[in-house]
Amino acid sequence: MTKYIIRRLLAAIPVLFGLSIILFAFIHLLPGDPAVALLGQHATPELTAEIRAQLGLDQPLWQQYLAYLGQLLHGDLGKSIITNRPIIDEFLLRFPGTVELTVGALIFAVGLGIPLGRYAARHVQGFGDGMVTVISLLGISIPIFVLGLTLQYIFAVQLKWLPASGRLDPRIAIEYHTNFVLIDTLLDGNIPAFFNGLSHLILPAIALGSIPLAIITRITRASVLDVTNEDYVRTARAKGLSERRVGGRHIMRNAWLPVVTVIGLQVGGLLAGAVITETIFSWNGVGRWTVQAIQDHDYFVVQSIILIFALIFLVVNLVVDIGYAFINPRIRYA
Repeated sequence: MTKYIIRRLLAAIPVLFGLSIILFAFIHLLPGDPAVALLGQHATPELTAEIRAQLGLDQPLWQQYLAYLGQLLHGDLGKSIITNRPIIDEFLLRFPGTVELTVGALIFAVGLGIPLGRYAARHVQGFGDGMVTVISLLGISIPIFVLGLTLQYIFAVQLKWLPASGRLDPRIAIEYHTNFVLIDTLLDGNIPAFFNGLSHLILPAIALGSIPLAIITRITRASVLDVTNEDYVRTARAKGLSERRVGGRHIMRNAWLPVVTVIGLQVGGLLAGAVITETIFSWNGVGRWTVQAIQDHDYFVVQSIILIFALIFLVVNLVVDIGYAFINPRIRYA
């Protein structure tokens, strides 16, 4: 197992290296000049040339890339062109918000997707199966921005049940320890603020988790149906075991592998979808920061965020692969 983990970590190095080259080339092909964006209405040819020289943008692309790669190898993501603050500091400030949103969306998707998939499998070709199929098709077909705006209009504007944007009511003051709103409110013992933060999380989590919910539901249904037709399941039922024991011990235990795989893959989709969701709901996270960095032509910020997300995706896939050995003891990594 240890050798397998080391090999996977080493294999991630050329992936990240290749991704850094592609990102660097692609981002520098985008229209717009960071120096002009930084200077705004004060941009003159002389000032623009001076800022480009300070930022190293007047050098050939290969020299700029080597300088950027050298910073990465030293653990330095560089500084934001706009704020001149270290990117890692800005990232750590906003990343908890994205994690909070992603975890909320994942809990929503997994908490509903697996039971719905099991229910559809138990009532295959029936009315319940048809309803679950319709719900999953709607979930995967409606774009996040359409669903997000619809949820805002219905539950925030019309019904006024939930807040439309933000992570916390601006009238509520809390002391930030971890930058996780729900954790910090609990650490302070501020229960009203905790429920206020939770109410702000509901709508964006539903909007972000709708597509993973549909995918997890369909995969769970297919996996359960596939395992149900196996000989050992029929044998277990022939021995007189209860349906609850057959379902939990024999069906779901063997149906978990594809379900866990798709859940792990959805983490990357949630991080990508957070860009749209955070923008719609004015959620102070990395996704909203990414959109702002693209608009400001802040090259270093965009490159660093995508590289970090790629690293997170690789680590999640590794954790999922390692989890296979615990779900199914027959799996061994040489």
